[in-house]
Amino acid sequence: MKLKTVYVCTECGAQSQKWLGKCPHCGKWNTLVEEVIDTSPEEIKAPKRTSIAGLSGENKAVKFGELGLPSYIRSDTGLSELDRVLGGGLVTGSVVLLSGEPGIGKSTLLMQISDALGQNRKVLYVSGEESGGQLGLRAKRLGVTGEQLYILTETNLENILEEAKAVKPDVMILDSIQTIYSDKINSAPGSVTQVRECALAFMNKAKSEGISMLLVGHVNKEGGIAGPKVLEHMVDAVLYFEGERQQAYRIIRAVKNRYGSVSEIGVFEMTDKGLVEVANPSEMLLSGRPKGVSGNCALCTVEGTRPLIAEVQALVTPTVFPAPRRTGNGVEYNRMCLILAVLEKRLGLKFYQNDVYMNVIGGLSISEPAADLAIATALVSSLKDCVVPDDLIIIGELGLAGECRAVTNLEQRVREAARLGFTRAIVPYRNVEKRPLEVEGMTLIPVKSVFEVIKELKSIG
Repeated sequence: MKLKTVYVCTECGAQSQKWLGKCPHCGKWNTLVEEVIDTSPEEIKAPKRTSIAGLSGENKAVKFGELGLPSYIRSDTGLSELDRVLGGGLVTGSVVLLSGEPGIGKSTLLMQISDALGQNRKVLYVSGEESGGQLGLRAKRLGVTGEQLYILTETNLENILEEAKAVKPDVMILDSIQTIYSDKINSAPGSVTQVRECALAFMNKAKSEGISMLLVGHVNKEGGIAGPKVLEHMVDAVLYFEGERQQAYRIIRAVKNRYGSVSEIGVFEMTDKGLVEVANPSEMLLSGRPKGVSGNCALCTVEGTRPLIAEVQALVTPTVFPAPRRTGNGVEYNRMCLILAVLEKRLGLKFYQNDVYMNVIGGLSISEPAADLAIATALVSSLKDCVVPDDLIIIGELGLAGECRAVTNLEQRVREAARLGFTRAIVPYRNVEKRPLEVEGMTLIPVKSVFEVIKELKSIG
């Protein structure tokens, strides 16, 4: 056996004879990882690849008008929050990649899904990280009673495929793809080559036999999915399991979904009996909100089709450093700096003399521009130590000239705020200029600029 060390790019799969800081093929930095391969003549080559669709590869071109529209068959996972993220359920023949930090609850979620799917479909749960005893203890704690749930503790690809051929499951769960290896590839489990080839083998089986597959992917130290980037391109859906292990709440977010929206989120609460769905995340995010405190403001963001009322907090305090600190948790850092610059330029506020800390309660990440006015209001409230009324919600995008720009789904946002007890809402003037909006129990205050927002707050206070 003749071994050789090469460096493989995790982004594009290119090989290099020596380590380089930048991949010469795709231009990405720090993506080359070391692999040991066998270059002897008797090396066993990787298995022959088939097409992703699981066909013979002899496909022929057809006219666009002759294409048939597929009718996807979906199965309920037993968790409506997860079904929402998937676009209505688990599609037959689809491959879903689930990733998240260690200990976040991925295995707990999959065990609960297995129990629900195992009531009327045959499920094969393949674990390469835990023993049968460990899985049994978790199943007992979660109360799993799936009659058609099969457990397999194996890491060899050929053995897994052989067992799947005998069981003939409708759903396969693999925990995790980084632990599975093929005897036909001479590299360590978890390497770029092993992950890519094993994932491709499972995809071929899923597409050819109509098996729904859920793959668990580890995360690297940067927070991305470990292994080659092509892994995310190959699968049908990529889900991220987010949240802090010290907190009870978890969020599932889709960053890719060929069968549904990528804007939906699912909210869960981790308990001793497993993950429990949070049907009303807005009430959860607003629970424990302080009364009569400066730097606190309510906002409404839309995640897919669901409006969420969240709470943003700002703390502005005089700095003791030559350069003031800027820290944002749940708020994009560059967006926060942009809003600070607008407030300094248009309102003449001296944020450059203060440290600024921002936080979105509940571990939620706010990325849409409709939260700009609420963030700006929280900053001004903390700087001037003035209180934003507890029954007021602020919705609107902030432009560089300080203008308040229109947002989408305003009626949906306002109705959600009214349902949770808010009685007043500051909204963009452009949204109600041509089409007046009336919501029972809600008083709308249209504004054209951030200056008018501050003026309205003074009159309200």
